[in-house]
Amino acid sequence: MVANFEEKLDEYAHLLVEVGMNLQPGQTPRISAPVECAPLARLCAAAALDRGARDVVLDWSDDFVTRQRYLKADGTVFSEFPDYQKAKFDWLLDHGSPALSIIGSDPEMLKGVDPARIQAWQRTSAQPTKPYFDAMSASRFQWTIGAHPTRAWAEKVFPDMKGDEAIDALWDAIFSVCRITGDGKGVERWRVHVEDTARRSKVLNDYHFKSLHYTNSLGTDLTLTLPERHVWMGGSEKTPSGVEFVANIPTEEIFTAPRWDGVDGRVYAALPLALDGNLVRDFYLDFQNGKIVNVHAEEGEDVLKHSIAMDEGSSYLGEVALVPYDSPIRNTGNLFYNTLFDENASCHLAFGSAYPTCVQGGEDMDEAAQKAAGLNQSSNHVDFMVGTADLSIVGTTHEGKKVPVFVEGNFAF
Repeated sequence: MVANFEEKLDEYAHLLVEVGMNLQPGQTPRISAPVECAPLARLCAAAALDRGARDVVLDWSDDFVTRQRYLKADGTVFSEFPDYQKAKFDWLLDHGSPALSIIGSDPEMLKGVDPARIQAWQRTSAQPTKPYFDAMSASRFQWTIGAHPTRAWAEKVFPDMKGDEAIDALWDAIFSVCRITGDGKGVERWRVHVEDTARRSKVLNDYHFKSLHYTNSLGTDLTLTLPERHVWMGGSEKTPSGVEFVANIPTEEIFTAPRWDGVDGRVYAALPLALDGNLVRDFYLDFQNGKIVNVHAEEGEDVLKHSIAMDEGSSYLGEVALVPYDSPIRNTGNLFYNTLFDENASCHLAFGSAYPTCVQGGEDMDEAAQKAAGLNQSSNHVDFMVGTADLSIVGTTHEGKKVPVFVEGNFAF
């Protein structure tokens, strides 16, 4: 049994609503969650209404039904996006509705499913929802991601435990890394954390690096060129109207975008990747002039290749994120098999789309201007972890000065 569970769950719900989404009175948030995560979703809905939400839109999903659909549904459904679904996303966008995603799915929910079916649905759903997700990437409305344990996920993280024991252990871990103690002060602690992250982001922006060079004992030897007008971000973001929000809870990263055509060398993954309901293990990617030209994985290679081939931009990088090895999530000693947590335990990269806010004025540019500024374009965005205890990152300024950014897996400043 988790000590003070009800108090901690309530504190977590308020953190997601008040700091994550930073819901404003009169807004109508969309809360999406697996049905197993209903206890947290309900508390978040109540907290949103208490804070002055005009209404709440709840979108439920179910791992079992999702898997059965991919296995058994008529193949034509994966090439048809219902009009009513498009109308919903258009309405949410028109109303600037904040979004809260509560995640907790089985990391291997879609193991054994034909990757072509998954990719077909991703491609089909990408275009009708593109305006909504483009606006999200550009921070035109507040959004955040939180988590709720499910049995399948908890037993994956804690394989020596079963049922409620595993779920309680995962709750303890989530509360710990989210700075939740049950004393009702989680919101205050997060505001301090956001300020600390912003200070380090400023140091990186002041250096204005031309490139970064990654090396470690796994064999990573990768050079990333950064856009001329790149911006390092971390902790929180702001909408055009100045509403501050935190997109991921937890978050330990400071991130920007590499130039889409400025990545060369090889990078090894440091942790397994939960991708499209499958696990990809022990993989590396080779880059030439920004493009992934070679892929190898000991497990899940086909799934990884399908994702990289989703569209032209999927074979280029869209994000570079710095996370100290000595971080709250890494220090739990757990592999979460969930990108929200594992990406915040390790420096990571992402193939696929870049966030427009990662270059000055990017959120006001059209796609052609964003690409000219160095930002990758894609309907895909997949984070994978590359940080190790011996990771070295050296930045080169436009004046040619070499500056240690990471030494032995942690920030040098």
